[in-house]
Amino acid sequence: MRHNKKFNHLGRKKAHRDALLANMTISLIEHKRIFTTLAKAKALRMYAEPIINRAKTDDTASRRVVFSYLQSKSAVNELFNNIAQKIADREGGYTRILKTGNRLGDNAQTCFIELVDYNENMLKEKAAKKTKATRRSRKSAPKAEAPVEAAEAPKAEEAAE
Repeated sequence: MRHNKKFNHLGRKKAHRDALLANMTISLIEHKRIFTTLAKAKALRMYAEPIINRAKTDDTASRRVVFSYLQSKSAVNELFNNIAQKIADREGGYTRILKTGNRLGDNAQTCFIELVDYNENMLKEKAAKKTKATRRSRKSAPKAEAPVEAAEAPKAEEAAE
């Protein structure tokens, strides 16, 4: 039976797994996106998100707890100074996993994991979607603006003559 065995061991002992996930978290914080296998990315998400969530409160206790996991001053400073400001209003889900296909050598599923607030392409698409009007809206303001613009165009041409 698999009682209380919810996380992937990744074929490693505990110390090796903890070192692997800590190093991957440091790389994720410093580079904002890393390429890895799907199994490691899912394990990293479970490891990194509570650490990132801890950075919302910038006090000595939080910094010490995060440093006990990461053991990297530069990563802790980056997390508390820059990343914490961007995730301040987010409730959770700080990382995104996007699958990239299978690796040629061993056919392992590969992906990249990134911090959600640092992908400029996705943020641009999100802003564009917000400005787009839905087809169901029956606002009369956009319809009223179109004839006004058409009426102003001939007046401007007459004034130019």
